[in-house]
Amino acid sequence: MTEREGGRHLPGHIQAAIERTLARQHRDEAGRPADSAGVAWEGRDLTGPGVGDSANPLHAFDHDDGTADPAWAPVLDRLAAGQAGEADVVAVLSRMRVFAAVLPTVAERDAHGGDKEADVALVTLRAADGRTAMPVFTSVPALTAWHPQARPVAAWMPRACLSAADEGAELVVVDPGAERTFVVRRPAVWALAQQRDWTPSYRDEELARELAAVVDLVPGLERIALAPGAGVASRTASGAVLPGGGSGPELRLVAYPEAALAAGGDEAGLRLMAATLQQVLGEVEALAERADSVEITVGRG
Repeated sequence: MTEREGGRHLPGHIQAAIERTLARQHRDEAGRPADSAGVAWEGRDLTGPGVGDSANPLHAFDHDDGTADPAWAPVLDRLAAGQAGEADVVAVLSRMRVFAAVLPTVAERDAHGGDKEADVALVTLRAADGRTAMPVFTSVPALTAWHPQARPVAAWMPRACLSAADEGAELVVVDPGAERTFVVRRPAVWALAQQRDWTPSYRDEELARELAAVVDLVPGLERIALAPGAGVASRTASGAVLPGGGSGPELRLVAYPEAALAAGGDEAGLRLMAATLQQVLGEVEALAERADSVEITVGRG
C-alpha cells in the first residue's frame, strides 16, 4: 500500500480510486502523462491569450459574470412580435454561451454503504413524447432557480448541442421553468452541433421540391403544401403565445386531392390517399433528416 508523508496510509477506497484514475491517464511513448493525442504535458507552455477577451488559453469564460447574453431577450421579443422567426432565434443561439447543468452522482459504494467513488453527470430530461431532452440555461440564476443543487458548466451552444447528441438527447430546452422557454428541436440541434445554418422544415424550399417529386406516386393527390405544425408555437409561463420554440409537431403537410376526388365526397378515397402518402413519405430521407415531427392533413379546395 502506498504511504503518505509521515508514514500514514491512504484509506483503501481512496487508494483504489487514485489507481483507477492513473490507469485511465493518457501517456506518451516514454510513459509520461500526456493528452489524448499522446503529447506529453511536461514542458508545454500554456501561457498566452485565450479565446475572445479571455486571458486564459484553456477556456473563454474567465470574464463571464454568469448573466444572460444581451442578444437573447431582444430576439425573443422580436419573435413574440412576429418580427423574427425560429431560424433567427437559433442563429443567435449559435453565437451564445450557455450553461449546462451537472449533478454529483455516486459511481460506486463500499461494503458499508458509504460513497466509494463520486462523479458528476449532465442533467437530462424526459420530454412528454418520451424523447430525451437536455436543459441549458442562459444565465446562472436561471439554472439555480430551476435546480438549486445543480452546478453550471459554461459552454458555447454548438458545443452543448454536441454533448446533447452524445447523450442521445434529440431536444435541447433553453431555460426550462423560466417565463420564456425555447425548445431547440432535433434538426436544429444537429445543425448547431455541426455549426451549420438551420432552416425550419416548413420554410425549406429544397425539401418542398423533394416532396413535390413524390406527388405522382400517390393516386388522387394533386399537390403538397408545407406549413408550420401545431407544435411550433409555445406558451410563456404567464400564458402568452410565442410563434416558435415548441417541441413539435414541427411540420404540417397539407395534401390537396385532385379536383375529381375532392368534389366527389369520397371519404374512403381521401383516407386511402392520405395513407398512401404517409407510406411514400417514409422513404424520403430528407424529410426524416430535416423535420423533427410531421403531421398530415387533407386540404379542401
